[in-house]
Amino acid sequence: MAHDERVDGATEFDDYDRVAIVTGADSGIGRAIAIRLARMGFAVGITYHSDEEGIARTESEIRETGRRVAVRRHDLTDPPRGAEAVSALIEELGGVGVLVNNAGIGSGEHLLETDYERWRQVLAVDLDAPFLCSKIAASYMRDAGRGGRIVNITSVHEEYPRVTAGAYCAAKGGLKLLTRVLALELGLYGITVNAVAPGEIATPMTGQHEEEPALDSRAGYPLPRPGHAYEVAEAVSFLADPKASYVTGASLFVDGGLSLMGPQAGGALQDATWRAG
Repeated sequence: MAHDERVDGATEFDDYDRVAIVTGADSGIGRAIAIRLARMGFAVGITYHSDEEGIARTESEIRETGRRVAVRRHDLTDPPRGAEAVSALIEELGGVGVLVNNAGIGSGEHLLETDYERWRQVLAVDLDAPFLCSKIAASYMRDAGRGGRIVNITSVHEEYPRVTAGAYCAAKGGLKLLTRVLALELGLYGITVNAVAPGEIATPMTGQHEEEPALDSRAGYPLPRPGHAYEVAEAVSFLADPKASYVTGASLFVDGGLSLMGPQAGGALQDATWRAG
């Protein structure tokens, strides 16, 4: 960014590499974020686990913006090895200024039916891997001395529990506090660390396979529909921008007001009589 384009009050830490890395960019929220950042002018490194068709689509759409793109496969159930994809993308693209830890998996069992192997799998992908990916990217940003952005995709369940999602909730709650500690420790280097906490978004993870959100389909939500992945991407794009230089350690909820209701109850309401007071 040229000096005369800086916002008033900007610091010396607003000239970070216009290179973004987005994990889990083969579908849904990750794909929307990667494409949005490309349209902002970032070269984009993207990762995926197994959906080769999905990641090829994301790669193609980024190329259509005219931006550079690099792709790596990783398996974050083995976080130390999986996180190496971030190092490889930094090397190929020549740096990193923004890291978005988006890759994640859910859980669907009551805790008493959750075995330890499944518990560790969810925490490995949803908490251990973001720690290691952040450590790699933040070390580069610190040494480069130009600041940077880390955005962790959590969930409304970073704050609010849900039956059959115990492992997922524990991981996302941990990621919220990891975000805040990183914000404390990295602020000196001009690196901001924030979380974006989606509610129900129409993506493969919620069983909606990137369908258009159906209007008036969620009686218990203040905005009575699921969200769209691009609505989450817009929140991430704000936090990735130099203009967000004084926002750190925050969780930005993109949930249609679901957290106002309590996600467990809000998702269970069958009618909207509550609106009448």
